[in-house]
Amino acid sequence: MNCPQDWPEPIVRVQSLSEGGLNTIPDRYIKPPMDRPKPTTSLVETDPCSDANIPIIDMEGLYGDDCELRNSIVHQISEASKEWGFFQVVRHGVPPELLDRAREVWRGFFHAPMEIKQAFANSPKTYEGYGSRLGVDKGAILDWSDYYFLHFLPLCLKDFNKWPNHPQNCREVIDEYGRELVKLCGRLMKVLSINLGLEEDYLQNAFGGENIGACLRVNFYPKCPQPDLTLGLSSHSDPGGMTLLLPDQHVYGLQVRKDNKWITVKPAPHAFIVNIGDQIQTRRGCLWLSFTIQRVTYQWSQQKSL
Repeated sequence: MNCPQDWPEPIVRVQSLSEGGLNTIPDRYIKPPMDRPKPTTSLVETDPCSDANIPIIDMEGLYGDDCELRNSIVHQISEASKEWGFFQVVRHGVPPELLDRAREVWRGFFHAPMEIKQAFANSPKTYEGYGSRLGVDKGAILDWSDYYFLHFLPLCLKDFNKWPNHPQNCREVIDEYGRELVKLCGRLMKVLSINLGLEEDYLQNAFGGENIGACLRVNFYPKCPQPDLTLGLSSHSDPGGMTLLLPDQHVYGLQVRKDNKWITVKPAPHAFIVNIGDQIQTRRGCLWLSFTIQRVTYQWSQQKSL
């Protein structure tokens, strides 16, 4: 998988820079002043201790016998989609133990020796594998993060040889995790279809039905000596249909822009953060919002998200 000649410049692993004891970050990670994180003292919403947060929705009663509770959950998802484009879901049907195992296997991979990780180094042809940059523009300003990208669906793109084989049993855990998330996405798309006044299978079918596309990107954000100058993930809206994010439960790094203010998301235990993507926003002229997000870094803490 390692094709260094496909990249415009030698690939440098951000984790290696971080663990090398740098006091300053290289120039190519320094964002323009307008794109840098805002000091947390300037807006209370960027303070992790603030009460501001995206909605948290309990999904347990969605398919139960209580029609009033089910309708309430559907309404909560509708309102969160309109007001935020983001929400957290808890008691969503994916076993908490599986989430813990998924976090653990990816922690094991990113803390493995570099020669193990390099065996899965990616190229810009598909980006599948272990990477540290997106795009091939020479001299581009980069994010302070490494990542792993792979395909779940459609099956014709699923290639276990491009999945990590360390630590032991990681492929089995990743595969089980992927199957559960595809099922959760299906449940959520049914609710979104209903909220748009459509047949419940409309969005699923619009995205390919049984041949729907699904992929996984695991982001690793190493400690950063100058977190005020860079971002772990630059500001963006997600171009797909729906993103389910399993965040770091101990370090608050994800920020959502709303009303021209950055709000730091505070994850609930074993919650997924649901991001309504650009493709759903444009279908049938719906009134839901696609919000801009970014990922800040910290000097003393590392983060990872799935």
